[in-house]
Amino acid sequence: MSTPDASAPPEVAEIERAFHRLAYLSTRARRHERLMALAGVPLDRAAVALLRQMADTEPMRPGELAARLGVEASHVTRTVQQLQKSGHVTRVPDPDDRRAQRIELTGSGREAIARIRETGIRGIQAALADWSPDDLRQLATLFHRMVDDFLAHAAEEPEPAHDA
Repeated sequence: MSTPDASAPPEVAEIERAFHRLAYLSTRARRHERLMALAGVPLDRAAVALLRQMADTEPMRPGELAARLGVEASHVTRTVQQLQKSGHVTRVPDPDDRRAQRIELTGSGREAIARIRETGIRGIQAALADWSPDDLRQLATLFHRMVDDFLAHAAEEPEPAHDA
């Protein structure tokens, strides 16, 4: 069994452990399938991630969407094609460059992401039903702060060197 970094405070090691447990639980295929069944939305995890990103932004170019999701552009292209066929997104002209296109949610896409979010919220609400409103507010505040700090740290990290 490996030991945590001795220079890290024990609280940081406990946060890492809890974060890993949460990440594991949230990325399990069975959990995703259950959430989609409850929401009545038959989409894979990549499609849901793309819809969630699109729901929080204006229409954007596929390359920008790939950058925000941290995936290759070809991955976004395949997922967008799948979501176009299912009627969840559409391509619209880019007002800044008529040669380019942006991806936009359709009404069906907005409805799907709303059902997914509502289902997720109900699950979290049930799991945290015994928590006080103050505890819930504090958790939400700290979670957002942690994610913002993680994103800022990730943006500052240099890209790893690739061997040729």
